[in-house]
Amino acid sequence: MTDEANLDAYLRRINYAGSIAPTIETLQAIHRVHVSTIPFENLDPLMERPVRLQLSDIEQKLLLERRGGYCLEHNLLLKAVLQSMDYAVTAVGAGVLWGYPADHQPQQNSHIALLVDVGGVTWLADVGFGGPGMTGPIRLRADDEQETPHGRYRLSGGYPKWRLDSQIAGEWRALYEFTASPLGNDDLVAMNDYAMQRHRDNLMAARIEGAKRHALRNNRLNTHENGETTTRMLTSLIEIRDVLTNVFGIVLPETDRLDPALEKALRPVAG
Repeated sequence: MTDEANLDAYLRRINYAGSIAPTIETLQAIHRVHVSTIPFENLDPLMERPVRLQLSDIEQKLLLERRGGYCLEHNLLLKAVLQSMDYAVTAVGAGVLWGYPADHQPQQNSHIALLVDVGGVTWLADVGFGGPGMTGPIRLRADDEQETPHGRYRLSGGYPKWRLDSQIAGEWRALYEFTASPLGNDDLVAMNDYAMQRHRDNLMAARIEGAKRHALRNNRLNTHENGETTTRMLTSLIEIRDVLTNVFGIVLPETDRLDPALEKALRPVAG
């Protein structure tokens, strides 16, 4: 489902003019500016439009139309970009633990992450998790607390299964678990079908801005900075459109499906 990346278009999109040598410094820099520039968003499934995983479709949407996307789009794009820079990259499937009870056991993979070889050392890279996701790669090494530009992470377990945790408000929280087995095209198709179903009902967006993490779920906008969270409740379609444009940097698609989809975010919460 991938081809050769349009590297020039990608670098223009993320406003990156640094080195593209396949070093850890380049990987760290690309990872950081990607999540600061290209937002996580689920407008297409919310509008009941298909999400296509051909690289040309991802590039058209995320690079040329200046949209965002969900995990498969972000990380397949990054995979192709890194490969064009001569990194060795493996896409792996992950079962999401974030948002579930502590004893939750994922029944299937619904997330994609990347294992990147840099000089014989394997790094976990992931620009598509959204809200609490990493803003820099971490080494594939168990029981080692690792700093990124926006927080501390750790891996536990090991072969065959790893678990990624994030330290949030002083508490370690599980994000997802994964193995190092590479994904095939059939796996990606199944994951994409599942992801489209999961993202049909609730508006979601996320982006990094300087030291801030912005996260939108329906009409609740949370901004996290220096351990503090501020919340703004959006009360109109105009406010939602404004936030998507000016906080998340999304060029909204011109379609009559958009406003009915965004109105889902204003529904009263049941119960």
